[in-house]
Amino acid sequence: MSITNEQLAELLAGIVRSQQAVIDAIESANGGWRNTHLLPKLNTAANMRIANARLLDIPSRVLLRSQGRVPMDAATIARDLAAAMGTTAAAGAAATGASAAPAAAPAKGDDLNFFDS
Repeated sequence: MSITNEQLAELLAGIVRSQQAVIDAIESANGGWRNTHLLPKLNTAANMRIANARLLDIPSRVLLRSQGRVPMDAATIARDLAAAMGTTAAAGAAATGASAAPAAAPAKGDDLNFFDS
C-alpha cells in the first residue's frame, strides 16, 4: 500500500480537526488555558524558528495554524509535506537558475517508504 502526499495531507487535516475538538472542550471548561498553556508548548513543538519545516514539525505547525481563524487546507499541507520531503527542492533550484546535480540513488536503508512491500 502506498499513500500520496494529498492523502497524507487529508489524514493530517482530519487528525488536527479531532485534536482541535479536544482543545476547544478544554478551553470551554477552563478559560484561558489555550493562551496560557497550549500555545507556548505548541510553538516549541512546531519549531517555528526554522523557516523550512522538517517533516517532524509539520503536524504541530498544522495544529498551531488551526488555533487561528483560518486553518490550513489539505492543499497547503500537501505542499508543505512535499517541501519537507525534498520533492520540490530540485524544481526550486532550477527555477532560481542554479544547476542541479543529478540525484544519487538512495543508499541501502535510506528508502523510507514503509508501505511498499
